[in-house]
Amino acid sequence: MPVDPQIQALLDKGAGVPATQTLPVPEARAQYEARIALMAPGPQLATREFAIDRPGGALRIRLYTPEGEGPHPLLVFFHGSGFVLCSLDTHDGICRNLCAGGGCVVASVDYRLAPETKFPGPTEDCLVATRWCAEHAAELGADPARVLVGGDSAGGNLAAVTALRIRDEGGPKLIGQLLLYPVTDFHTPGTPSYAENAEGYGLTRATMEWFWDHYLARPGDAVHPHAAPLRAPDLSRLPPALIQSAEYDPLRDEAELYADRLRAAGVPVQVTRWAGMNHGFLFWVGKVDGAAPAMAEACDWLRCIGNR
Repeated sequence: MPVDPQIQALLDKGAGVPATQTLPVPEARAQYEARIALMAPGPQLATREFAIDRPGGALRIRLYTPEGEGPHPLLVFFHGSGFVLCSLDTHDGICRNLCAGGGCVVASVDYRLAPETKFPGPTEDCLVATRWCAEHAAELGADPARVLVGGDSAGGNLAAVTALRIRDEGGPKLIGQLLLYPVTDFHTPGTPSYAENAEGYGLTRATMEWFWDHYLARPGDAVHPHAAPLRAPDLSRLPPALIQSAEYDPLRDEAELYADRLRAAGVPVQVTRWAGMNHGFLFWVGKVDGAAPAMAEACDWLRCIGNR
């Protein structure tokens, strides 16, 4: 179908904004933070922030708690964009919606960003945060037996990689992984959607190349399964997944290929391609009508898997 008219209006509004890959990193970060003012506020919830220790310093976490009596399922969430940009604040609305609609405590992790911290540093932060949250789940109002990981875009990559590492490196047990238009592979050779949606729909191929250039410490890291989980030789024994893709997204095909590989490995997978949407469309819940059913699907999945 054509690009959703409300998505197209947002694309038109941003037509004069400098392309991300043309900017120094601090300016690109400021440009993305400025988008917060355009987003709809999420539901009112109890929130608090705290820091945990990790090698090299503290790691900040923002906790969202749903209404109702706990303990609740716990979603450890990793934000996108591209391992380089965004923050707890840019993803506050998404986390609020997942918490309220999904009936789960959400722990949003402020992992270190590239290029200051290159691969595998962010993956280490996400693993440390997930293990800490699982170990301290009761203190967070959550159930240590119902822990999930999730994220959007690069955060979806980090969630998938965290699930892989937990499987291979000794727990804790996860009950699910929520992968929202995730990065699962390097940009080269790329998939058909990389060519079809290379430019004109928000995220571009050139921006993805810029992200990867900042994230990887050396070219050989591009094929490491902890950078590109689609290249992992074995995807068996991973937790059930919900994977959402967007029709007008360079990452569409790699998200769906990851779903195919999980399914082939015996992992229960639900995958939905959202027609007319572009990369990052869940930012616009409350502004773009077509984003609401995708968020509802994510929340329904969280409730279903969290209450088995």
